[in-house]
Amino acid sequence: MINPVVISAAVEGILDEVVLRRLIEGLGAFPGSVYGKNGKSFLLEKLNAYNQAARFVPWVILIDLDHDADCAPPFLQSCLPNPAPYMSFRVAVREIEAWLLADRESLARFLSVGVSRIPHDPENLDSPKSTMVEIARHSRRRDVRENMVPRPGSGRKIGPAYTSLLIEFARDPENGWRPNVAAKSSDSLNRCIHRLEQLIGGSK
Repeated sequence: MINPVVISAAVEGILDEVVLRRLIEGLGAFPGSVYGKNGKSFLLEKLNAYNQAARFVPWVILIDLDHDADCAPPFLQSCLPNPAPYMSFRVAVREIEAWLLADRESLARFLSVGVSRIPHDPENLDSPKSTMVEIARHSRRRDVRENMVPRPGSGRKIGPAYTSLLIEFARDPENGWRPNVAAKSSDSLNRCIHRLEQLIGGSK
């Protein structure tokens, strides 16, 4: 029996970690230690160290594009002009929520909203996170509305259990997020999956 390829990773937050673990496991590899999880600035500060580690073993970095650039390639080049042989530096356009929004039917079912409320082209959204909150505002489920939508006067952009509920959606392989379906509507997700396949294939 061939041992699965182990891929170390670094991400911005815990939702990104769950999404990336789903992708790695779905391709038959094994997610190793996941670092970062303390925001984008922290991740970028550690990027050179992660890249050094990727000289010898597979690594993947997942980061949100946000509004740091108009598209992913120049942002990737500016952050890491010389990626190591086993480094896969991937960007979610513009936020990790866009990858979840890209599976319209599953997300509509999870949030208990009509599928027509889920946008067709999530990568063109100015703020996928804000869009996700606005969709949750129309949910037929009271717990979704109360936990994903910020309370009036709170000054927050998301509700108290916004991340927890999206982790539940992203983690569920039976009734939740379907990466292969989402990749058809998200170019950055599709590119990430293909790059992970290359990384895994080149590490066996």
